[in-house]
Amino acid sequence: MISNEAEARAFVANLCDEAAIERLDCLVRELAEENERQNLIARATLPIVWQRHIADSAQLLPHAGGSGGPWLDLGSGAGFPGLVIAAMRPEISVILVESRARRVEWLERVAALMGLQNCRVEGQRLEKVEDFEASVISARAFAPLDRLLTLSARFSTRGTLWVLPKGRSAEQEVQALPKNRREMFHVEQSRTDPEAGIIVGRGQWSAKA
Repeated sequence: MISNEAEARAFVANLCDEAAIERLDCLVRELAEENERQNLIARATLPIVWQRHIADSAQLLPHAGGSGGPWLDLGSGAGFPGLVIAAMRPEISVILVESRARRVEWLERVAALMGLQNCRVEGQRLEKVEDFEASVISARAFAPLDRLLTLSARFSTRGTLWVLPKGRSAEQEVQALPKNRREMFHVEQSRTDPEAGIIVGRGQWSAKA
């Protein structure tokens, strides 16, 4: 379990190269500055930003295997996990979906500052985003699992990987799915929070199931 900032930074560094760490350092600096203007993250998490936000996002990568993208991140907000994934994996396309105008401006600006040419921001509601086949779908605090799956079903294929950090509710939300669909997912322990889980699955979700 990652318990402090040094461990969090070391964990992330083990998953990427030094150039990626420099991009993430840029994100952390800009995040602290922008948080004075808009509430991107809880102020109390600023001193533990690597543990609470960077490593918390980076831990999704091992669950996604060697996916070549595109990676669809729903409700990206302050950029977690989308910007972190894009920074650590510049070889894959990452699409961030965010409908709130100020968050869209932030995501576009900081992605440019980080030099993320592999990152695209869809500044609109998910329902209006044009269909494409996603290799990975992630979401952090986007919607309850059943609604999340329904909204994003049209982006999924039989090979799509779902990596969905869900906090304490992870197991409960999986068990609430229809019995014949629940086996598609399982829950992994979070590396950054002993009480949190990550819902992991593979396959195509049908909203009509």
